[in-house]
Amino acid sequence: MTASLNSLPAAGTLPPWLVMWGLALLLFAFCKIITLLWLRTEHRTITFPATLNYLLAWIGMDVRPFAAKPATPPNPSANILPGLIKAALGAILLWGIAPLFHGLLSGWIGMTGLVLILHFGLFHLLAAFWNSRGVPVEPIMNRPLQSQSLAEFWGARWNRAFNELMFYFVFRPTAPRTGTIVATLVVFLVSGLIHDLVISVPARGGYGLPTAYFLIQGFALLLQRTPQARRAQLHTAWRGRLITFAVLVLPLPLLFHAPFIQRVILPFMQVIGAGPFGGNYD
Repeated sequence: MTASLNSLPAAGTLPPWLVMWGLALLLFAFCKIITLLWLRTEHRTITFPATLNYLLAWIGMDVRPFAAKPATPPNPSANILPGLIKAALGAILLWGIAPLFHGLLSGWIGMTGLVLILHFGLFHLLAAFWNSRGVPVEPIMNRPLQSQSLAEFWGARWNRAFNELMFYFVFRPTAPRTGTIVATLVVFLVSGLIHDLVISVPARGGYGLPTAYFLIQGFALLLQRTPQARRAQLHTAWRGRLITFAVLVLPLPLLFHAPFIQRVILPFMQVIGAGPFGGNYD
């Protein structure tokens, strides 16, 4: 028994990319469970098969479409083309273009490909599948490039599964006690800490940088809502899009910092055949 325990790998010896996926899956499972518990507080019921479908076959965090009777008839012709196109584009970036480069640039290209494959491709196809079965879920990505403000981007268009969690379990209980401004900053602080857990901990470096990124987003969002910004129309049309794009993109090296790219993303890309790459990942 002792020998078998000694043969188990220590946490510090696990590949950083495996630690990242493990932490992400643990957080995902935890969030799924608390949404099911929340459903009980709303005095709603859900069948056992529907519970399994929600837990194991849907990426979103809104359990209500699975708990309710189908509100819409099955749609066998649910539009899968956008998901297929984005997944294919992501595959080209990940396996076709990223291997042509080295170091951080290769990692950024490959990571962009991964996001396109998963968040915009496969998750869209999963939503289309459930729509075809009469379960009215929505894709977690809602045309984020059309955002004219940071509030629109973070609140309605980017990763709506995560947004729903932050609204129901952080913003809504906090706002009555602190006001909307503080509650908004708390949401971005919690978001940053969660991303630090999944990004910086596996990378063993860059601690606090993802949290700084999200705090920048929170303060910029509040500034964009000020009367002065509204008078200057900094949240509409081309001005809003330009400012939103700049605030989102320019600080991205804080979120996906160099230790994460070098120690997590690049080795993971090697494992899935998107290498080889030059450079030291340690």
